[in-house]
Amino acid sequence: MCGICGFTGKRDDVTLKKMADAIRHRGPDDDGFYSDGKMNLGMRRLSIVDLETGRQPISNETENIWVVANCEIYDHVPLRKTLETKGHHFRTDHCDTEVIVHLYEEFGEDWPSHVNGMFGGALWDKESERLLLFRDRIGKKPLYYAEISGRLIFASEIKALFLHPLISRRLDYQALYNYFGFKNISAPRTAYDDIRQLLPGHVLVWQGGEGTTRPYWNLEFGDPLTDITEQEASQHLFELFEDAVKIRMQCDVPYGAYLSGGVDSSSVVSIMRRYESKPVTTFCLGYEDKTGGQFP
Repeated sequence: MCGICGFTGKRDDVTLKKMADAIRHRGPDDDGFYSDGKMNLGMRRLSIVDLETGRQPISNETENIWVVANCEIYDHVPLRKTLETKGHHFRTDHCDTEVIVHLYEEFGEDWPSHVNGMFGGALWDKESERLLLFRDRIGKKPLYYAEISGRLIFASEIKALFLHPLISRRLDYQALYNYFGFKNISAPRTAYDDIRQLLPGHVLVWQGGEGTTRPYWNLEFGDPLTDITEQEASQHLFELFEDAVKIRMQCDVPYGAYLSGGVDSSSVVSIMRRYESKPVTTFCLGYEDKTGGQFP
């Protein structure tokens, strides 16, 4: 888990640092900043992949494209090899975030369609003065933003947005009504009138003081399979599940698993053991009993 923040407009190092400090808990290992008078980008990093050279913000060779991202790109290794064959040059040793920069050079704002991963981030194209906010297909990584007075302000958490002087705490009463009525605030609304969520599977393109949002992915429900046996379906599901666990173990730091007491978390650990020679570190959560006893 990392945290990002930023805003368009003149350089303001004090505000950018305050916003980043507000989400330090998301990335206690490192911070990084970029400002050029038209864009301000901030980053709090939890170092997982490429601990030494994977600092953010990350740019391309000519430093006209910059990225900050809270992400894990699971297929970054084959993507990097493919991009290198196309003539792209990488600065980092094996940072997954850097592939975003070069994918944008290849595919433009449609780059998220070409990766397997979870992400919430921002990309600044300095030459075209275009900012892209992007969020993964099902919204595993959060991203909030506000469009005010021809400016765009964004962050991984709402608390960071409040530290920008243009953001008010004015409530969105319709959103609150929905919360108390349906136990949910439906995106893109939030509890605050100025602030919106970027929808999962969407890209926001900001240029010339205006933003447009569009989906780059939609879940398609095709016709049900009728020419597959139950055993074949079971095997296919297992292969997908095994791959999903395996690709999440590609990191440079120790990892573990949270045991919730259900079949799903136990199944994840059983797959992890297939690809880990050492015992898998697991965690569970308990609460003090109302009578004063301790959860065993």
